[in-house]
Amino acid sequence: MSAQYLKNIEFEKELELSSLVQYQEGQVVSRTLAQNPAVSITLFSFDQGEEISTHSSDGDAMVTVLEGDAQITIGGQVHSVTQGQTIVMPAGIPHAVAAERPFKMLLTVVFPYPRS
Repeated sequence: MSAQYLKNIEFEKELELSSLVQYQEGQVVSRTLAQNPAVSITLFSFDQGEEISTHSSDGDAMVTVLEGDAQITIGGQVHSVTQGQTIVMPAGIPHAVAAERPFKMLLTVVFPYPRS
């Protein structure tokens, strides 16, 4: 058997990513698929009105919207995103995510490697 770098996901099976993380009332739910010094891949679901407050990351963070709508603030500028859209939050720039209605996303963060 070869090494497996992904976790919390079935291998060799057709999957709908949005079905791998469920909505929970009043919560943000996450499911980590990969976490290492070079990359982080996480599925999120947000109940309506839930958010991740302003923060920054050492890596470039790409959000792919799987369901719903959200407002993503990057460096003080608000972006409205919807299902099927992608937006990149550059490393070192403060950003936040707020769900306008129930919302699911795939977050991929690529870190500088090797990390300092």
